[in-house]
Amino acid sequence: MTNIQGPVPTADDVYGILRNVIDPELGSDIVDLGMVKGASVGEDGTAKITIALTTMGCPLRAQIKQDAVLRVGELAGINDVKVDWTVLTSEEKANTMAKARQRIAENPSDTAVGMNTRVLLIASGKGGVGKSTVTVNLATALAASGYCVGVLDADIWGFSVPRMLGLEGRLEGEIVDDEAATEAGGEAALGEKKILPLEKSVPPGSLKVVSMGLLVDREETALMWRGLILSRAVRHFLEDVLWGDLDYLLVDMPPGTGDVQMGIAKLLPRAEMIIVTTPSTAAQKVAVRAATMGQKNYLRIVGVVENMTSFTSSDGATHSVFGEGGGEALATEVGVPLLGQIPLDAAVSAASDNGEPLLSGDASDTSDSTAAKAFRLLADKIVTEAAPPMSGCTARLFASDAVPVSVRL
Repeated sequence: MTNIQGPVPTADDVYGILRNVIDPELGSDIVDLGMVKGASVGEDGTAKITIALTTMGCPLRAQIKQDAVLRVGELAGINDVKVDWTVLTSEEKANTMAKARQRIAENPSDTAVGMNTRVLLIASGKGGVGKSTVTVNLATALAASGYCVGVLDADIWGFSVPRMLGLEGRLEGEIVDDEAATEAGGEAALGEKKILPLEKSVPPGSLKVVSMGLLVDREETALMWRGLILSRAVRHFLEDVLWGDLDYLLVDMPPGTGDVQMGIAKLLPRAEMIIVTTPSTAAQKVAVRAATMGQKNYLRIVGVVENMTSFTSSDGATHSVFGEGGGEALATEVGVPLLGQIPLDAAVSAASDNGEPLLSGDASDTSDSTAAKAFRLLADKIVTEAAPPMSGCTARLFASDAVPVSVRL
């Protein structure tokens, strides 16, 4: 919490900063949506905020609180932030949804990603930290928990997702018919030609995958494209793919903070980021830049994943091959939780080379490895705490049948 001495902010100051807290389902700030019911600041610098939810059991409650406390805590003179909760009345809910629909109409989505899809950008400051490995295994763990998960390989130059998932073949197009248009939830028009993602079954869920590696003739093909062409390729993957119903879309971001990353942030303003680092201080310091890029584009940082944390030898001894503490230090610096620590495990590299992610149906022999257990715990934390699926709160007010894809499978 910020503890900078200075004039005590006013209630208007608090309302102003809360306009940066975006409801991830409705795409508008909680002040504009009428969810902030009161704000005051005491002489001791304690801010008190009252926020109204559509239901007291809203799964986004923890996220909204975290974002509100973080934003208000940035004000000079604020020493503490306390949040009280209440529930919108039926009339207030109707007004909130009317405002949300108006914002959507004024700013229609430029992508084929549905409103009820939780978009997670898996990012890193530099290459070599295992970002793609985390993306693939987290996606598989979510699918193994019963969710329909999209995987977009946005690392156009360094595509590796198809090999890691054991996918072969080419992406093909299809003219959208009545059934496909309905499944796309209004994100595709009848008669349009869309790209079909390749699918991989991970019972009881599934994966839908798009990658440049599924468009080139040979895996070894080098794409010598400049930033503008790269950004156009990613735009096509977001606008022209028939993603259909998804609970989650995981985007394997290219490392760094260049044109593609900034373009994705603008195309997917509802997206959230997970930052991947290794335990080393050097990797942690570079990873901060990716988090800063996200924050400057008003993207929520869900948390940090520390990959290659340590290696446990056959005698039970633990070896910190790449140092210690980088993930915790990064999480503390950014002000977000450390979501998971993935050990250095030979089963991970073997699974990637063989195209059999640790928690897929083809990898039963590695599903109990230390890394597999860590990915399972990471997926559980994403679903239950950090980024629960969009089906439980305000989204269901748009339509009575807005239930998780996993429930409809």
